[in-house]
Amino acid sequence: MDFLFFIKERNMNYLPKSLAMGILLAFFASSSVMAAATHPVTGETLADDQTFTYSLLDEFTSVDPQIVEDVSGSDIVRDLFEGLMNQDADGNLVPGVATGYTTNDAKDVYTFTLRDNAMWSDGNPVTAHDFVYAWQRLADPATASPYSWFAEIMSLENVGAVMSGDLPTSALGVTALDNHTLEVRLTDSLPYFAAMTTHSSTFPAPEWRVRTFGNDWTKPGNIVSNGAYVLTEHIPNERSVRERNSMYWNDDATIIEKVVALVINDENVDFTRYLANELDKGTVPSGQFIRLKQDYPDEATSFPRLCNYYMTFNLSDSGPEVFKDVRVRQALAYALDRSVITEKILQAGQINAFTFTPGATAGFEVPPVAFGQMSQSDREAKAQELLADAGYGAGNPLSFEYIYNTSEGHKKIAIAAQQMWKEVLGAEVTLANQEWKTFLKTRGSQDFELARGAWCGDYNEASTFLDLLTTPSGYNDGKFSNSEVDSLMLDARTLDDASANYTRVEEILANEMPVIPVYHYAGVFMLKTNVKGWPYNNVEQNWYSRNLYKTAK
Repeated sequence: MDFLFFIKERNMNYLPKSLAMGILLAFFASSSVMAAATHPVTGETLADDQTFTYSLLDEFTSVDPQIVEDVSGSDIVRDLFEGLMNQDADGNLVPGVATGYTTNDAKDVYTFTLRDNAMWSDGNPVTAHDFVYAWQRLADPATASPYSWFAEIMSLENVGAVMSGDLPTSALGVTALDNHTLEVRLTDSLPYFAAMTTHSSTFPAPEWRVRTFGNDWTKPGNIVSNGAYVLTEHIPNERSVRERNSMYWNDDATIIEKVVALVINDENVDFTRYLANELDKGTVPSGQFIRLKQDYPDEATSFPRLCNYYMTFNLSDSGPEVFKDVRVRQALAYALDRSVITEKILQAGQINAFTFTPGATAGFEVPPVAFGQMSQSDREAKAQELLADAGYGAGNPLSFEYIYNTSEGHKKIAIAAQQMWKEVLGAEVTLANQEWKTFLKTRGSQDFELARGAWCGDYNEASTFLDLLTTPSGYNDGKFSNSEVDSLMLDARTLDDASANYTRVEEILANEMPVIPVYHYAGVFMLKTNVKGWPYNNVEQNWYSRNLYKTAK
């Protein structure tokens, strides 16, 4: 079966304006044209200053494609580096460095054809060998990538043995047949494999730079990138700047010249700076969306996201004994009134969650898990019964610590949960706020009792969520382990329709309660009306600055 496709085969009327613009400009525009005052497709008058400035809640973990582990860092990496495939404004696959791909009938061998005009920012050509090096680097235990598990769920041939150190990285199922042909061999049939190559961990890496500078290769001045932008400035916990990469193969289609990311930990400060026109894209403070939508109807936005918000129990050997009792975990999950969080605190279209997988996930139908079908009063009554059965009450109150990372919204949710658990269950809950990187380290080392969690899908399929709670998952910070879940998710990889497996896994999770689903995200932010091209219909919110532009006010 042939999945080879090219841009020229696509119907221009179907394409979103941002992508159509890029295609047309690639043929008709030049760098001198880009300086013109009108948009070459829409005719809109362009702003003289094409600088896009936005805020980050926390400092990103890295801009190394094989190391980054957070959403804000991944957003930057998509500008700096380009993988085999990209997404358009609707989340559809479109060519990146690869012009297309073919696969065999079994869908366990994929062959990508790379374009011959892709360049690194230092003028070196981007080749299939750069992808081989990056993927080997991702799986190499010496790299210690927090995202190495992604290579495993991609089902790359020999990935387990490479990750364990039993085989060299050269044994990984990825080969450069020549400079412009990449062959990928899988152990399982994965019809959605190509979609996985839009994830930052699969982006190429410049071996000569990594070997020269080691961990410092991503610093401004050292970094070499193949995306539409290069990193020119980075002041940790303050700001980073990326500027247009003249060597990018489709640079003529880029309008935004500079992208500035400012780290602003306080949502209210963030919004104040947005109103002062210091930001083009800013944060909606918790609980203020309804008011801001009324005051700024064209700037305040909300739409479904492929993300969940949850709380994870530490079920590792080092975790608290109290959470080994499933009745305690269930009691805490039942006692949490999600409607208070979504309708009173957040108020921006978030959806109460009783499953781990969001309903916005392609092909996923949310199953009617039992506790999600109960009224809140019935859930609370059941919670009290469960906790009493577990031996906790007025004379022996349940006590534990809940950790979250710096954010006014996270703080409000934590306080609300604390109050609910106190009122319904008599629980004594200590709250602890941690800086982002410290928080990640605490979770990753299982040095917590109950912790906030959130996950945005790496690709649009239910396995991107449910694989997270399998035993080998690198992001299973609570160390939940269930052999049936592992088996169901492994089998799902080879099924044409895995919906029954996913339903059963959600039922197990609702019964075992290793995590407490809280809500499914909405994309909520402020965006200036003169910023055009934002991909609102992309539920993964994989956005690219090169598809944006600013009109004159």
